[in-house]
Amino acid sequence: MIYSSAQDWFDAPAKRVCLFGMSGLGKSYVSNMLREGGDWFHYSVDYRIGTRYMGEAIVDNAKAEAMKVPFLAELLRSDSIYIASNITFENLDPLSTYLGKPGDAALGGLDLAEYQRRQDQHHAAETAALLDTPHFIKRATQLYGYTNFVCDSGGSICEVVDASNPNDPVMHSLSQSLLMVWIEGSDAHTSELVRRFDAAPKPMCYQPRFLLDCWSDYLQEFNAQPDKVNPDDFVRWTYARAMAHRQPLYAAMAKWGVTVSADAVAGVKDVSGFERMIGAALDAA
Repeated sequence: MIYSSAQDWFDAPAKRVCLFGMSGLGKSYVSNMLREGGDWFHYSVDYRIGTRYMGEAIVDNAKAEAMKVPFLAELLRSDSIYIASNITFENLDPLSTYLGKPGDAALGGLDLAEYQRRQDQHHAAETAALLDTPHFIKRATQLYGYTNFVCDSGGSICEVVDASNPNDPVMHSLSQSLLMVWIEGSDAHTSELVRRFDAAPKPMCYQPRFLLDCWSDYLQEFNAQPDKVNPDDFVRWTYARAMAHRQPLYAAMAKWGVTVSADAVAGVKDVSGFERMIGAALDAA
């Protein structure tokens, strides 16, 4: 770890952390708070994915849908209108909408092969965005004058790294540049996340083998045809399994850094509170 103790962390002229864990446990909350608190640069991996690496695919997909409408198709062909993605740190819907869900096209689902292609795109984009982190650390300092840096990773970071491999290129790069911080949830947090997801199911990124296993098991359990699967039902059914699948992956990543509880994160109200929380985690490591 780049900080060996709480005192080392408190004395450091530049504090750099990478927050990871399930979506909904406080990564973006803390990152926004640090950015608004002053001398912290906020690097959003999902924003980088949606702008630098998948922006063109997102816009092309929107154009393809618009081309199905004769009125809009003619305007697009004559360059009378244009379509752009308005992705922001707070609104990542263009990215998740493009990623989509597999199932019945009449219900907004994607053919499994197309869904897998987009999953592969996301895996490559997420890996590249994570490897961009050291570049942005330098950029934040040299261009904008920020001394502190927070990497706000996506929930699927554990799907694109192999934390059990000491030579994993992404984990090695991140751990050499930042302190890895796992925001760990409790069983109560898991239940609440499942409840939220059931109410508003969203696209997710999965490991290829895990996705195929879930798809096969779902079709068998519900005796469903691939082109008749309800996309929302599938991702709801898969969500709890995905959380159980990710937990040991996050735990393996945490061995490269420190762990804080989601309850502790929820109690952090300012930058000094965050720094004290990380100091306590370092002393406990």
